[in-house]
Amino acid sequence: MFQTFADFYDKSHPVTLIVLLVLSLYFIAINWIFFYRLFSLNQWISTENGSLESLLLGSQKIPEYAYLSHFTKSSSRLSTALFDMASYAATKEATKGLMFLSVVASTTPFIGLFGTVVSILDTFEHIGQSSGTMNVIAAGVSDALVATASGIFVAIFAYTYHQILKRKAFELSGLIRMQGDALLSKDV
Repeated sequence: MFQTFADFYDKSHPVTLIVLLVLSLYFIAINWIFFYRLFSLNQWISTENGSLESLLLGSQKIPEYAYLSHFTKSSSRLSTALFDMASYAATKEATKGLMFLSVVASTTPFIGLFGTVVSILDTFEHIGQSSGTMNVIAAGVSDALVATASGIFVAIFAYTYHQILKRKAFELSGLIRMQGDALLSKDV
């Protein structure tokens, strides 16, 4: 029923194997990007939460460890424009890696489909050279669909990771905006 990897390797078209290799590399890359960015964003969000809490509890000055402290040091006057610029800069930093996840999510199903089409063409070629029974056709199509399934599998993770990190970046941007609003309200 289940064939071994060696059997699959022997029967598969080289293009299908290359497609599976590319999808495997994509899967490793998206996992690395996701976990690296998730841990760094969670740490950054925790830092900004602490800064916001200190401001809400009565601190007149932003803590040194807060992202906004770099912007408040460079300007003699606090303004909405300054805090907007800080929020945009933080969003730019927080969304690094999202483009790659988005590209992977949208292209991997097509990469998998390409591997499937090549493998099905190879199956039809083998059917034409010999007396093709339904067993030969079914086995060939079954092997071919592995590439499509792999492409969809990688795309699901890439899209999910993209959405999680996008939400974390939005949360971080909101925290920085709230800190700016808190500082502006104390400055009045």
